[in-house]
Amino acid sequence: MMTRDPMQAIVASMPFAGQIGLRVIEATKHQVIGEVTVQADKCTSGNIAHGGFLMTLADCVGAVAAFLNLPDDARGTTTTESKTNLIAAAPVGTVLRATALPISVGRRLQVWQTRVETPEGKLISLTTQTQLNL
Repeated sequence: MMTRDPMQAIVASMPFAGQIGLRVIEATKHQVIGEVTVQADKCTSGNIAHGGFLMTLADCVGAVAAFLNLPDDARGTTTTESKTNLIAAAPVGTVLRATALPISVGRRLQVWQTRVETPEGKLISLTTQTQLNL
């Protein structure tokens, strides 16, 4: 079934985003916010969110942000570099909010920073990624 929500359609075009349960809460050219709930199959020992899961979350939200800022003649975007600092543990069942904000939006490259936090504002991870406009 095709979704009528254009943001969820973008998420649906990224199958990995669907596998992590990404829900887009807000999406503008200046900020993208997504949420996920930490599921047991996305955890490492001790039932805490796996670092790869946190990186995937940030990459997906940053990619949506970059997509919304593509020049008219671009065909898409791809991540060329990503760096994540894992700050704190997120136990299974935790709702995580990922907020992507622009650092630089240029004609060829975009740089986005994504904060992954709990609803109470506890910082879980911080990712900076560079997106190439194709």
